[in-house]
Amino acid sequence: MASSAQEGTAGPSRPEVKDGDLLPDQLPRATSIIVIGMAGSGKSTFTSCLQNYHADQQKGESAKEGDASTTTEPAPYFVNLDPAVTQLNYSPNVDIRDTIDYQRLMEEYNLGPNGGILTALNLFTTKFDQVLGILERRSNDVDHIILDTPGQIEIFTWSASGSIITDALATAMPTVVAYIIDTPRTLAPATFMSNMLYACSIMYKTKLPFIIVFNKTDVQDHQFAMEWMDDFEKFQHALKETRNPTEPIDPKHGGASVRRGDGDEGTYMNSLMNSMALILDEFYKNLRSVGVSSTTQAGMADFFDAVKEARKEYVDDYRPELDRIVKERAEKKEKDKKSQLNKMMKDMRLNKGKKSAGQADEEEEAEAALQENLDPEYEGDGQIIDPDVDEDIQDAQEDMFPSAGAQFGKDGSAWPRQFGQIDM
Repeated sequence: MASSAQEGTAGPSRPEVKDGDLLPDQLPRATSIIVIGMAGSGKSTFTSCLQNYHADQQKGESAKEGDASTTTEPAPYFVNLDPAVTQLNYSPNVDIRDTIDYQRLMEEYNLGPNGGILTALNLFTTKFDQVLGILERRSNDVDHIILDTPGQIEIFTWSASGSIITDALATAMPTVVAYIIDTPRTLAPATFMSNMLYACSIMYKTKLPFIIVFNKTDVQDHQFAMEWMDDFEKFQHALKETRNPTEPIDPKHGGASVRRGDGDEGTYMNSLMNSMALILDEFYKNLRSVGVSSTTQAGMADFFDAVKEARKEYVDDYRPELDRIVKERAEKKEKDKKSQLNKMMKDMRLNKGKKSAGQADEEEEAEAALQENLDPEYEGDGQIIDPDVDEDIQDAQEDMFPSAGAQFGKDGSAWPRQFGQIDM
């Protein structure tokens, strides 16, 4: 594959970064997949299906080779970013719930459910540099790093913490966005259009390779949605056949509405849906779409094929643009540093009186030291627990780091105790 950056190979080392650069020269082996979708679309179930699908594939390969202990591909690495979920059908390697106590956070700050999730995600993001370090160390050992986001889509996609996490991942490794859609609910043309508008806005906000995943195809086949995206006239026909586009259509009967609604509402809504469909027609042409069932695992092979294509798009299109942006920021930072230094030296010359040669030498040394340390790097004051740390090291640090039964601080966070609790 021709690309602007070389593909990584398996190995324990992290990607090499040259002095003065912010991006690694060699891309890691792993591709990170950010799972996003409306509440109830099946994001966590889809993530669980990815884990089960990989396990079943490995069992099948091992059975063919006659050795049940043989595995050919490493299991994906999972990150849960939903602090409010009570039960998961998969085992996350990194879990926000190990760091933030969601219920305690709501009680302490008198927050509602959504405010609690947003605050928990913001607190977690302040330590995401440590999480990213964990993911980078695994990035050459696994093929996929999968992030399961909170159920309320706007909390992640339109918050500062969501942007920080997305940008940090995209800088460190190839990253794609998987937008999960509840297929049975998109039978209504208005709901379908709402999902497409949201998908379009997220894609242009993140500027990352994008995959639309029509979930729950075991309940409703997604072919009707693919036809609406491929052929504008078929979507128009469905609008004409239904008097109320907010009601689901019946794909088996040419798009006729299952329940006839108020014609007055349909008049305005149909015109609006037609206009939106025309606007999004160009958006559909460059969009990857697959249908999957998180229950039966149908379509999972197509999804991973789409991920491979999306990774190539990242390497060919996104990476060069990211290199350009990082270079511009580095040049601006250097320019600002020189400007600050020149201003400081000018102020010092204005205030400079008669001084001995020794004092002048000391000032020059102080200026040189200031220039070297003008922008010190922030090293953080806490640490995320590495889920793969050796047991002997973990035992030695048992009194230092919180466990599942740890006492959380007043704000619901559980950072290492040697750095002190956070009191707010």
